[in-house]
Amino acid sequence: MAKFQSLKEAVAENLRDGDVVAFEGFTHLIPHAAAHEAIRQGRKDLTLIRMTPDIVYDQMIGMGLAKKVIFSYAGNPGVGLLRRMRDAIENSWPRGIETEEHSHASMANAYEAGAAGLPCAVFRGYRGAGLKEVNPNIRSVTCPFTGEELAAVPAHRPDVAFVHAQKANRRGDVLVEGIIGVQKEAVLAAKRSVVTVEEIVEDFDDLHPNLCILPHWTVTSIVHVPGGAHPSYTHGYYDRDNAAYLEWDKISADRDLFSAWIKENVLEVGPEAFAGRVKGL
Repeated sequence: MAKFQSLKEAVAENLRDGDVVAFEGFTHLIPHAAAHEAIRQGRKDLTLIRMTPDIVYDQMIGMGLAKKVIFSYAGNPGVGLLRRMRDAIENSWPRGIETEEHSHASMANAYEAGAAGLPCAVFRGYRGAGLKEVNPNIRSVTCPFTGEELAAVPAHRPDVAFVHAQKANRRGDVLVEGIIGVQKEAVLAAKRSVVTVEEIVEDFDDLHPNLCILPHWTVTSIVHVPGGAHPSYTHGYYDRDNAAYLEWDKISADRDLFSAWIKENVLEVGPEAFAGRVKGL
């Protein structure tokens, strides 16, 4: 049953040092506010799982929260590298990290397997690809019915998943519109889950029931954080802040600039700052 909490309370109760954690959202609904609270609370030794880690994981890695990243394609979308992630890999600043790279299909199937309670995902993939030569968790199995060789990877089973959504009702049901990505599967695969939302409404009586992606019994904690996905966008609420992604490339290229930005925009502010960064909120 979902509990309504502040972001500080939700992170403190659900995210622990050494956890395997997913901060998921695809193109939009990326839970930046939740990640910033994890940074403020100084979590450490995390294994971060994410399809297409972008600047939110660059910030967490740059602050030394991660010991390992399990991912598919890492980059600042539309801009280039994740410079803090690269600095950690190449120079161990602020600490070295392990990496486990997969394809998008592999990550999505691993989440789905975790949501179904299965130990691994089996799918068609990696034929002729070299990635399995550097990732020992990509293996092959033979279909017992057809004899076909298939790919297999471990299921994703995070200790906790963080996602952002448009609305929650007073019962704790969560509505997601637009690109859904793997948010549902990440929450269902996780032991605990925190959903930040743009608004909390009385009910969804005037909306199609299929929009309710996560019923209340799947969610541990719900937090009201308007603007909580910025600088990514939230469908129906605000647009992607493209300038912020471009600016991040400059900020993240320099350790001192990065540290100063984190101090000013994360450590010295709270989640209410996100609403102030989004026009109209």
